[in-house]
Amino acid sequence: MSDEIKHECGLAFIRLRKPFSYYLQKYGTVMYGLNKLYLLMEKQHNRGQDGAGIAAVKLSVEPGYPYLHRTRSNAQQPIADIFFKIGQEIQELEKYQHDIKQYPGLMKGHVPFLGELLLGHLRYGTQGKNNVEFCHPFIKRDLIPGRNLAMAGNFNLVNTEELFALINIDPGEFQRQSDLAAMMEVVHHFLSKEDEKNPNAADVATVLKKATPLFDGGYTVGGLIGNGCSFVMRDAHGIRPAYYYISNDVIVAGSERASIRTSFNVGENEVLELMPGNALIVDDMGNYKVEQILEPKERRACSFERIYFSRGSDEKIYRERIALGHHLSKAVLESVEYDLKNTIFSYIPNTAEVAFYGLVKGMEDYLNQIKIQRILSWGPDINEEKLQQMINRKIRQEKIAIKDVKLRTFITEDTGRNEMVQHVYDITYGTVRKDEDTLVVIDDSIVRGTTLKESIVRMLARLHPKKIIIVSSAPQIRYPDCYGIDMSKLGDFIAFRAAIELLKEREMEDVLRCVYEKIKDLQRNNQLHTENIVRQIYKPFTTEEISDKIAQLITPKDLNIPVQVIYQTIEDLHDSCPTNTGDWYFTGNYPTPGGNKVVNKAFINYYEGKNVRGY
Repeated sequence: MSDEIKHECGLAFIRLRKPFSYYLQKYGTVMYGLNKLYLLMEKQHNRGQDGAGIAAVKLSVEPGYPYLHRTRSNAQQPIADIFFKIGQEIQELEKYQHDIKQYPGLMKGHVPFLGELLLGHLRYGTQGKNNVEFCHPFIKRDLIPGRNLAMAGNFNLVNTEELFALINIDPGEFQRQSDLAAMMEVVHHFLSKEDEKNPNAADVATVLKKATPLFDGGYTVGGLIGNGCSFVMRDAHGIRPAYYYISNDVIVAGSERASIRTSFNVGENEVLELMPGNALIVDDMGNYKVEQILEPKERRACSFERIYFSRGSDEKIYRERIALGHHLSKAVLESVEYDLKNTIFSYIPNTAEVAFYGLVKGMEDYLNQIKIQRILSWGPDINEEKLQQMINRKIRQEKIAIKDVKLRTFITEDTGRNEMVQHVYDITYGTVRKDEDTLVVIDDSIVRGTTLKESIVRMLARLHPKKIIIVSSAPQIRYPDCYGIDMSKLGDFIAFRAAIELLKEREMEDVLRCVYEKIKDLQRNNQLHTENIVRQIYKPFTTEEISDKIAQLITPKDLNIPVQVIYQTIEDLHDSCPTNTGDWYFTGNYPTPGGNKVVNKAFINYYEGKNVRGY
């Protein structure tokens, strides 16, 4: 994704099922659990680089000794920072007892995070707050073990204010700004009620069945309870991803299948998907069950997971991204008028590489058909030179752009961004024949178009191609997300700005006023959640008209080279990613009422000139 957006979060859960002495004997280290947690988090670091945190619960601790520990970091490399500090603590112990790692009991007693229950989290600041206090896990402490709670999750809620009101809490300034704070207060409220009925043995499933129906949003959330119980829960639509693996030694859950497979060296079929509305619940003895907590609703798993967010090392995601690129080949062929001799293909950024392979495969399929037809048309008039020349025809591929990582890090501040953003990518000179070659570049998605206009298009123009074609493996992003991706302001979207420009050009600005008045009428009647009125902004135009306008908007005014934009279709997206049908950012078809509320509020903010979030 050339436009940098904050997105997603990563969850890592580990429950050791054996004593620490077992891991020392079988795996040669008493640190088995912490080592695996580190690996599981690092293999998901793509999901959050603003901060990280871990929590640990120790079992069978003598009264008066701490059993719940937590640490968090918002350092530049937060995962490494956390585990480096843990390593320092152990090194300090080894100064006084050099072979302490051979004594599991001593290690458990002296190393705070050497617990049987481990919860890790990687964070992107979707609320724009990167203070360490906003890093998960959050904890609620109590003198009663069964009422101590640590929670972390990958989610956004759109009804936090209502949640506080439901349990009669007047939230502080910090709580108002954190979805997890609201979720945690609700879960802890019902946990305490259940603990009153069953002291130190609250039924976790009952707690979740009372708490989770109150949440409007998409979520995968994990929790550790001080009495040794734990859980991982997924929303009823399956918006946010969750997978788990169970063996005799360990119970594991995470946000990505591939990260679990790699961390524990297991096969694909051994890692299971936690289905929508289900919870993986583990008791204090290490026994587990997967229980349906919420009635499953229409599956609306996030399609952006397959397009961009999740690591492409998962074999299913890899195939789906190949398909996304392959589906675009027909439209690209038509755009270059089937002139593959004078067309060069490339990709920006690196995460678009797999879709690029799919696009090239589509081109190769077409070229192979042409080769067969030409060779057959020769009949007896064939010789080795002609045959060799035809067989050697290839799709022209080049590594056109190289991302300057250090520069990217430096310019994340807004100050001077427009000046510096031109140099985020460096270019490979000598790859394009001046004024002869068409340059086709595929991107994962186009959100704001800022980097395209200020950096990528200008950079590609330095090669002087005949034409530049930008291809998006995702459809047009038209609507805000409120389930874990930081896309909340309508005015940020290049597709929305294109629709506004078309309305102005065609003297249809009354549409904006009518949409605003309809939304305000819904707001007065407390009905913002009932309908997505913003869809009417796009209704007068075809997808191609908006794409053409986007091409104009991302073309610098001083550039004379034609620029075209080709988007994925909704139909081909669903064909490529059949299990992840969540497409509200493209279609406006939100899975929960809160989505309609957010998009309508976002339009009010836009129309009234307020540069604030829609939720």
